[in-house]
Amino acid sequence: MRTDTSVPVRLEDYRPPAFIIDTVELDIRLSPQATRVSARLTIRRAPDAPADAPLVLDGDELELAGLTLDGRALAADDFSATPQRLEIFKVPDGPFVLDIETRLDPDANTKLMGLYRSNGTYCTQCEAEGFRRITYFQDRPDCLSVYTTRLEARASEAPVLLANGNPVASGPVEGTDRHFAVWHDPHPKPSYLFAMVAGDLARVSDSFTTADGREVALNIFVEHGNEAACDWAMDSLKRSMRWDEEAFGRVYDLDVFNIVAVSDFNMGAMENKGLNIFNDKYVLARPDTATDQDYAGIEAVIAHEYFHNWTGNRITCRDWFQLCLKEGLTVFRDQEFSSDMRSRPVKRISDVRLLKSHQFPEDAGPLAHPVRPRQYHEINNFYTATVYEKGAEVVRMLKTLVGPEDFRAGMDLFFERHDGEATTIEAFLACFAEASGRDLAQFALWYEQAGTPALSVESRYDQAAGTLTLDISQRTPATPGETRKQAMHIPLRVGLVGPDGSDMPPADVSGMEHGDDVLHLRDGRHQVVFSGLAEQPVPSLLRGFSAPVTLSSNLADADYLFLAANDSDPFNRWDALQRVVMNTLIAASASVARGQMPRLPNGLADALGASASDASLEPAFRALCLQLPGEADIAREIGHDVDPDAIHAARAWLRRSLSDALSPVLLGLYRDMAPDGPFSPEADAAGRRALRNVLLEYLGHGSVPEAGDLVTAQFQAADNMTDRLAALTVLVHAGLHGSEEALAAFEARHGSTPLAMDKWFMVQATAPHEGTLDRVRALTAHPGFSAGNPNRVRALIGAFATGNQSQFNRIDGAGYIFVADFVEELDTRNPQAAARLMSAFRSWRALEGRRRGLAEARLRAMASRKDLSVDLADIVTRCLQ
Repeated sequence: MRTDTSVPVRLEDYRPPAFIIDTVELDIRLSPQATRVSARLTIRRAPDAPADAPLVLDGDELELAGLTLDGRALAADDFSATPQRLEIFKVPDGPFVLDIETRLDPDANTKLMGLYRSNGTYCTQCEAEGFRRITYFQDRPDCLSVYTTRLEARASEAPVLLANGNPVASGPVEGTDRHFAVWHDPHPKPSYLFAMVAGDLARVSDSFTTADGREVALNIFVEHGNEAACDWAMDSLKRSMRWDEEAFGRVYDLDVFNIVAVSDFNMGAMENKGLNIFNDKYVLARPDTATDQDYAGIEAVIAHEYFHNWTGNRITCRDWFQLCLKEGLTVFRDQEFSSDMRSRPVKRISDVRLLKSHQFPEDAGPLAHPVRPRQYHEINNFYTATVYEKGAEVVRMLKTLVGPEDFRAGMDLFFERHDGEATTIEAFLACFAEASGRDLAQFALWYEQAGTPALSVESRYDQAAGTLTLDISQRTPATPGETRKQAMHIPLRVGLVGPDGSDMPPADVSGMEHGDDVLHLRDGRHQVVFSGLAEQPVPSLLRGFSAPVTLSSNLADADYLFLAANDSDPFNRWDALQRVVMNTLIAASASVARGQMPRLPNGLADALGASASDASLEPAFRALCLQLPGEADIAREIGHDVDPDAIHAARAWLRRSLSDALSPVLLGLYRDMAPDGPFSPEADAAGRRALRNVLLEYLGHGSVPEAGDLVTAQFQAADNMTDRLAALTVLVHAGLHGSEEALAAFEARHGSTPLAMDKWFMVQATAPHEGTLDRVRALTAHPGFSAGNPNRVRALIGAFATGNQSQFNRIDGAGYIFVADFVEELDTRNPQAAARLMSAFRSWRALEGRRRGLAEARLRAMASRKDLSVDLADIVTRCLQ
């Protein structure tokens, strides 16, 4: 039930905890409906806390079964206990021991927070505030304690008993059918990093020798039968451990590292100290059931959670406002790891595409917030693209500003100074200011100010003077609660490309602070002059996407096509081509809305064909050059009075036109990219498949007579999920003959593999057809769909709401009604999943009038309900702000 959400939690109200809990001893006696948790807490009053302050501990739907202080039972008037709070009015001046016993029902915990059971396996999820659903506690990230955990369960029900840290003891419980295991974590940690798992699981084991010569036991626990699908995850873990030693000097610090994969999990994974719990989507991979994207995702998420051992666990957040301190920094680290494992240019483009598709709309809508928000109503709603992806971009900018050597020195200082602490963004930035000698006060605004800065660059060349002048301005649009914006410190990486296609180094740069090829924008307006240029260059702006900004300039499409063919910066070479494509799509959308026929601009088809055919470029890069912006990306660029039907029609027209114009080239390349050996998940082979499947998409949506047979042949002959799914998607989305038969064949082959069936649901949910909504409704009754499983919900309802712009935004409003109705029902069992699904409404104000009114009406109807969870009510309220 909704509680009062009108009083937010504010950063300015932070106060240190009144009590220090030095040790936590947990004895958890597991039973499906009647688990008993005994917690022994060694507590002392904080030095600066008031001498008469009561001890207040957090709870959430808890049942108190026992309470003693220093072995003495407390009288009824010594304390107050509710399911949400335990307060002891008077406690000793010196250290004391508090024993608390609570009763839990893991089977009934559909929120998937705290302790719950998933397919017979007990597991926990405590971030952000789930530990209070296990026992009463100071459930905040700046309360660091040493944990010892004893688990007990029926040996037949849960032969595997896992918790944080190192194993200490195990054995049978005499005279019963139960057994126990004791785990000890020597490293103080906050309660959100506590974890335990118990169940009948298979184990895949390996080992890793650290740089200091210690042998670490590595284990991945999965459901029986999935052992063979763990090889890639284990390989990714070992590579992550070695990379962190080499790139950041971080060595693992326990004797064992355990990963558990569960099927019912709200998040992707959780970095609990020494016991990472994963959504099985990010562990299990076989060529027949996992795509190349799945393999890359597993590699990145395994690395991300492992890297948290230092950036998140050993050094954690002082409060939840500092969430970006661990998440943004660790996303940056996993991006760098993936760049080293695969292709740095391709990874950079992929990361920016994700940022623009997920974070830019967040910044532009009612859910906008700074990388470090200053207030929240429900912290679970701030696990956002702004905290994660934009947070990573801020760390990347920091490295650009101080340089790689000083960045490494700053990281080393951060680890040395704050190991074992719960700290802040200010402390993090202070390490880099000290290491580099730079003033980072203005740069810190990236953490404090919401919104995406808009850069405008006007260039003009003076032949007689041999100069190129750039007039640069920056402006950050207003965001909810923040209308006046300060100028940001923006690192703008710039290159000059001469008429021969090579970079032209100027003799001098004047007008502003700069270093190497980076201009440091600090004011609202700048003018910078490049001199000593005998010929007119084309400026290559924002190379490598050096800052998370939008960029407009007076460059013409011809200039961008020149850069697309010649720029030495891979990111800008791709981006230049995308800008011409996006300009074409925006113009085509406007033409369609007016009932006119769009036109293909001169040179675009040739440029795309040249990029696709350039054998000097990686196949994965060429695939990215050919991929058209998504419909949501086009809508974001249009920004207001968005007509999703016009956008869909314009994109379909451009894809078809390019396919017809380039069909001989596309067909030839498709055949050239045919598999030349057994399946491999490595980057080179994945890149060839990526290019081949983009080509297949063009051909399947064009007018090539043999295209339908080509797509069907690939579906039938594919020996891996990547190629099979790509063909199925083209068959279904293009409405080709045989699509229903292909869907039935896919289901017959993969019906018993939930993660593969997620793809089957998603293909149908994202089909841009008039009948898709009815199909999605029908699929909610499919035996393979469960509203209780977050993966299934994301695959069907989430894919429809966020990946099918024309059908979610139907002109009759039926898409809004269906999704909102589903969310309201889901909210009764899993508020986190419901709230995240509801964020699909975040861009409703950008729609044209009729759709805007229908979306608003459904939002207001939901807002009027009094039985929404805090999580969902927060999102709905903010969407309407």
